[in-house]
Amino acid sequence: MVSDRALHVLRAIVHDYVASREPVGSKAIVDRHQFGVSAATIRNDMALLEEEELIAAPHTSSGRVPTDKGYRVFVDQFADLKPLSAAQRQAIQQFLDQSVDLDDVFARTVRLLSHLTNQVALVQYPTLGNARVQHIELVPMSATRLMTVFITDGGRVDQRIIELPIEADEVFVGELRAKLNATLAGRALADVTDVAASLSEQFAPDRRPTVSVIGEALLGHVDAHRSDRLVMAGAANLVRTEGDFVGSVYPVLEALEEQVTLLKLFSEMQVDEKGVSARIGRENDEALKETAVVTSAYRMGGDSSAKLGVLGPTRMDYSNNMAAVRAVARYVSRLLGEE
Repeated sequence: MVSDRALHVLRAIVHDYVASREPVGSKAIVDRHQFGVSAATIRNDMALLEEEELIAAPHTSSGRVPTDKGYRVFVDQFADLKPLSAAQRQAIQQFLDQSVDLDDVFARTVRLLSHLTNQVALVQYPTLGNARVQHIELVPMSATRLMTVFITDGGRVDQRIIELPIEADEVFVGELRAKLNATLAGRALADVTDVAASLSEQFAPDRRPTVSVIGEALLGHVDAHRSDRLVMAGAANLVRTEGDFVGSVYPVLEALEEQVTLLKLFSEMQVDEKGVSARIGRENDEALKETAVVTSAYRMGGDSSAKLGVLGPTRMDYSNNMAAVRAVARYVSRLLGEE
């Protein structure tokens, strides 16, 4: 156990190291912070922190840096989530309010988070097990080409262009569009599979090959909505902080590209009473052992929910990043709820 003063020394070391990327010594702490004690007393506190493995010496210099455990104590005890400024809140609202659909909301969200935090920003698409069909549109592109547009009640839009085996006139396309919406509007995504499988039986034999192709497209839309995936922005921020990684940054970049590890991590992270969650250093899988991940949850109507957050080196501004992630998640929830 360490004293309260020693814990405040830890907080000072975290703040100074995050700001300067230089190991922090006792003299610097005395000069920059108002502890009212001598450098010798601060050195004693630092020795206790080092015994508890909260700080460590990166080399033979007198300075110390926080360990993963030290960052964890800082986040749990000292990371204050100050509200964003009025200007920041207004900027978030104005930028996200320009979104035209769900994909655009998420694309704008990661760009915004990356800008606010200077980290890699990530948004998880919501789990749509409870989503329902809102509308299906069939748009003729030519006599043998059709665009299908699949819209859920949460506002997510998926579209694809398909080639038809024979020509389809507008009357037939209109009839099929009306039948699909009369049958599927308001139904759960799981119901689409059964309807698509028997759809061709409701039409004349010469129309069935065309209807079957459209039914396959509907199944593709459902699969696209079921798949877990992440939207990302700001990978360049990670490269710019490459000096914060003892090893290579490439395993982290590979994990970002493959997404499997991150999706698993997002599913495991549970937000605390502050509305955020942080995984630091070796609390993560091997590929992410030199990173910190901060997340918060957002909701998209009903029971659909997912997470958004940032990833960067363990030397990050936790207070600012946690506040930004929580604020953006809350605004995204309001925006999607309104829509």
